[in-house]
Amino acid sequence: MDLFRRKSIDELQAAAAASGMLKNLAAVDLLMLGIGAVIGTGIFVLTGVAAAKYAGPAVPLSFILSGLTCALAGLAYAEFASIVPASGSAYTYAYASLGEFIAFIVGWNLILEYTVTSSAVAVGWSGYVVGLFASAGLVLPHELVVAPAEGGIFNLPAVLITLFLSFLLVRGTKESVKLNRILVFVKLAAIFLFLVLAAPHVDATNWEPFLPFGYSGVVSGAAIVFFAYIGFDAVATTAEECRNAARDLPVGIIGSLFICTLLYAVVAAVLTGVVPYSMLDTAEPVAFALRHIGYNVGSAIVAVGAICGITTVLLVLLYGQARIFFAMSRDGMVPANVCKIHRRFHTPYRVTILGAIFVSAIAGVFPIGMIAEMANIGTLSAFLIASIGVMVLRKTEPDLKRNFKCPAVWLIAPLAVLSCGYLMANLPLATWHRFGFWILFGLCVYFGYSRAHSVIGRRAAEEAAKEEKR
Repeated sequence: MDLFRRKSIDELQAAAAASGMLKNLAAVDLLMLGIGAVIGTGIFVLTGVAAAKYAGPAVPLSFILSGLTCALAGLAYAEFASIVPASGSAYTYAYASLGEFIAFIVGWNLILEYTVTSSAVAVGWSGYVVGLFASAGLVLPHELVVAPAEGGIFNLPAVLITLFLSFLLVRGTKESVKLNRILVFVKLAAIFLFLVLAAPHVDATNWEPFLPFGYSGVVSGAAIVFFAYIGFDAVATTAEECRNAARDLPVGIIGSLFICTLLYAVVAAVLTGVVPYSMLDTAEPVAFALRHIGYNVGSAIVAVGAICGITTVLLVLLYGQARIFFAMSRDGMVPANVCKIHRRFHTPYRVTILGAIFVSAIAGVFPIGMIAEMANIGTLSAFLIASIGVMVLRKTEPDLKRNFKCPAVWLIAPLAVLSCGYLMANLPLATWHRFGFWILFGLCVYFGYSRAHSVIGRRAAEEAAKEEKR
């Protein structure tokens, strides 16, 4: 039963207090991080694909369904965050409620989520930048902007933006947050410009038929556009750098989800009202829609906003990835020597650099479609387990101080489990096959290294050795 040994809440809180990271993030910083993580690839890229191939004009319903699923899991996250103000997101929550083995699987899936999502976003950023350069008459060499599978050598822009943002993250969290704020305001301005220009041109006949692919299309679309919401749990990884994690984390998690879901639904409705859904299978649907109605300058401005938007998503994802690695290395799940805080910048610089290398390698040589397929299933599995964990902790430690309580937990948490499971069931079979291989690889890592090297495992072994001597 040592597979299910748990870390105590007191131990997690003590580790967080001794981490050495600066506590300089307020509620507004978390709100901006959440918006920065969520508003980007989904609104500027996936909206068109989901409308053209899955949901048609009903794509706003797909975004709302995905948003509700995230909100259900987000309430569980918020309760955990108010109890355990430690980096690691669902990994840390699982360690406190369900035990080490489940926590490792969650952490392993979160590594998959952040790595492949960051890579996909980097490739998407490259596509927008290359397109913007081409529209200005500067055509970059094809061999240096696409993956080998698409006829190139490697995707240089995707690699460069990943390394640059990782450099900023090593330099300091506060500096990165300042850049994120600026870019968030730019991309929100671009979105509002799109709405102002496009809304008067909405033609209601473009919304007919409203459900061309039926309700199943809406659900399949929700499973696909869930990619748009993946970054919201990065807010939970900031716990050790919050001034008041118990108060501010729930605000950041739930507030950013509400704002982002509203924006997604409105933009999707306007987009499908301006352009027939069948024409939206393009990498830049928002900019394409403005060109379609004659706003070429507006289209260029929105494209710049899209680049800023995708940049913030990548920034926050790289941030979250480093914190997951940091939490796991501190617990001995991965080699502890990567859990090193920079003396000057007070950031986990080794895991940030290591993560950037992984993301750059994947973004440089794999096409975006192959990368993105794996992101959703890892995230949904983590959300599902976190929702189970909050119910378990309510039973095992009912008297624990909770500064935020998930309302109607025995209704909300099971609904989160069911909705996450439902969306997972609607993902392609090939995604499940790849996910299975990833889990098998993780099991080899856990039983070959992590189980023997975990901090609480070593402590238990030392105590057993002392007992034998006695």
